[in-house]
Formats: sequence, C-alpha cells, structure tokens
Amino acid sequence: MADKLDGLVEPADEPENAVLVDNARVVRWAGPAFALFALILLPWTIYLGYSLPSRQVSPHYDVAWAGFDAMLVVALAGTGYFTLRRSRYLTTAATATATLLVVDAWFDVMTSPPSQRLESVALAVLIELPLASLCVWLSYHTQQLAERRIVLLRRNPKRTAQGP
Repeated sequence: MADKLDGLVEPADEPENAVLVDNARVVRWAGPAFALFALILLPWTIYLGYSLPSRQVSPHYDVAWAGFDAMLVVALAGTGYFTLRRSRYLTTAATATATLLVVDAWFDVMTSPPSQRLESVALAVLIELPLASLCVWLSYHTQQLAERRIVLLRRNPKRTAQGP
C-alpha cells in the first residue's frame, strides 16, 4: 500500500533528481509513514491540549533545560563550523539549529513565571528568533548553491572542483 501511495507523488523537479532519484525501499515507505504519523498526532495533540494540567512540577526541570541548552550549544557550534568550512552539511546543521532555537524560544516564553515573562519574550524576539531566521536563510542558501553546482556539473561533466 505504501508503494502505491508513493507512486501517486512524482519526485521533485530538482537538479539532483535529474541525475539520480533515490528509490530505496525505506525512502519510498517513509513518506506515507510520516504522513500517517502526522494524522495520528493531530487528534493526540488536541486531546493533550484539553486533558493536561496547566501546571506541572518536574523533579528534573534543571537537568532538562541544561541538557537542551547543551544540545543547542552543539548545534550552534556545528553550524558555525560548517559555515566556516562552506560545507554541504551546513544545510542540515542550520536547519537543526533553527528548529532548536524556535523550540527554545517557545518553551522559554511558555514556561517562564509571570515575573520573567517580559525577559523571555525579549530574548525570543531579539535573539532566538532572528538567529533562527538566519539559520533558515543559511540552510536555504546552501541548498540553492548545491543545486546550482549540480546544474553546472551536468552541463560540463569534465569540470572538477578546485582544490584548497
């Protein structure tokens, strides 16, 4: 059934698909599976919104935030490293970093006590969300550059990358 669903959607009209389309079984099954996961998650999210208490005490609140911030440090460092290297992995690193920054802004604002809410909103609006936007732009720009490189290589297959 997943193969039939996968067959309903054509591969994207992108330069890399003109060279080689990824038809691995896992890839063909992943699209329908993730669509199903999204459909299942929608009513679950609505249920949680109505059923969870508005206040919850967590015994490991400090460890959860410190761990999340440690992941954010790794993501920011990776994005910086891949940016400096002009690496193809910048697209993935910047996307992950943008996601973590948006999640951080959301939970900072939503979990802060009323006395710290203004500070949380200010950090989200002035630092976290603009930095996430920059990461999204870096990811998009890097992907567009990769696609232009593929087009150039397809036009002239003898062309090689310049060494350091």
